[in-house]
Amino acid sequence: MDDRSTDSDRGTDGERSILDTLGEDIIRIVTPVSLCMLLVVLLVSSLSSTNDLSSSISSLFLSSQPSSLSSPNLLGSDSTWEEIKSALITAFSFVVVVTLLTFLLVLLVYFRCTNFLRIYMGISSLFVLSFLGGFISLLLISYFKIPIDPFTFAILLFNLSVIGVFAVYMSKFPISMNQGYLVTIGVLTAYWFTMLPEWTTWALLIAMSLYDLAAVLLPIGPLRLLVELAMSRNEEIPALVYEARPVDPQPGDRIRVWRERTDVRIDATENSTNLANVQPVRETRLVVSEEITAPLIETFPQTSDRQLGSEEEEGEGIGLSLSGAIKLGLGDFIFYSVLVGRAAMYDYMTVYACYLAIIAGLGVTLMLLAVYRQALPALPVSIMLGVVFYLLTRVLLEVFVVQCSSNLLMF
Repeated sequence: MDDRSTDSDRGTDGERSILDTLGEDIIRIVTPVSLCMLLVVLLVSSLSSTNDLSSSISSLFLSSQPSSLSSPNLLGSDSTWEEIKSALITAFSFVVVVTLLTFLLVLLVYFRCTNFLRIYMGISSLFVLSFLGGFISLLLISYFKIPIDPFTFAILLFNLSVIGVFAVYMSKFPISMNQGYLVTIGVLTAYWFTMLPEWTTWALLIAMSLYDLAAVLLPIGPLRLLVELAMSRNEEIPALVYEARPVDPQPGDRIRVWRERTDVRIDATENSTNLANVQPVRETRLVVSEEITAPLIETFPQTSDRQLGSEEEEGEGIGLSLSGAIKLGLGDFIFYSVLVGRAAMYDYMTVYACYLAIIAGLGVTLMLLAVYRQALPALPVSIMLGVVFYLLTRVLLEVFVVQCSSNLLMF
């Protein structure tokens, strides 16, 4: 009886895998993304009225035009057109620099300069945690009037920054600490991006979405080349990537991971005396393992009459980690939070609309990842939905809500 139930479970596992595990994977990704966006909204709401640094940073991107963190002028004045032109130039320059740096990263990985990459990424993370984190911490200390002396603050900042670098780039640290510091780095970077002028922010978000789409899906896209190179070598790339794995897994859990497996298949029409001529066939398939990973998808059922000369199944775990868990780049965290933080500078109604749009787009992307089983850009769907919902909320929903409130139809 037990054997029959086991066989039936295995037979239906291919049908249940996406529906049963996708919700679990979405929760593991949506939770840190939501936390990152919430912290950025709280920082923007708390510090935007007391921090004058944003105006000085904005002046670097606008030549002789005063920048404003309020809503954009939709009337088409000369100053608005100048801001739009400056925003487009800034966004284009940023995308060009990111593209060149990504191709440089591909070359470094190709020539196996992973140690140099780890050192560079470690220094970058240390800079974010110490300088950016220290400045924002000083703003929070001043805002909440927290009594602390400079010596204690410097010691705490140094210790937390160094521990954060080791937690991000060393596997001996708990996964919860690694995930927490990745979210922290995303919050600090996203808050600094919210200090840009408004038109520059929107142009940068749209430009990075288009770049992400091209870099991942085009055959010569730098991110696609990077992922394919890492998969061909079966190694991880040193980068700021959030890996959705269970923090406290249950012992004995049977989790599916991607594995290279060599099988020997015999055609039923062949003579059994020709076994020496049978060649092994390598294929990548999703197998059951005891490792601590997050399940995502199941391979399609294999047919028993496949010939020895058939092509290798397209079962690459591109878009997943080598352990099978979903991985989301920290840049996606940052730009999601930048969009919500920019909406928080207007009102909270747009924040709710943008948040729901981003989460919906992220869910659609994860479902597409489960279907196509390859690396997919996480920015385009969420950012485009967020921008559309932002505009609709400001142009239509806000007018509707104000009219209803003024006529005592809703409160």
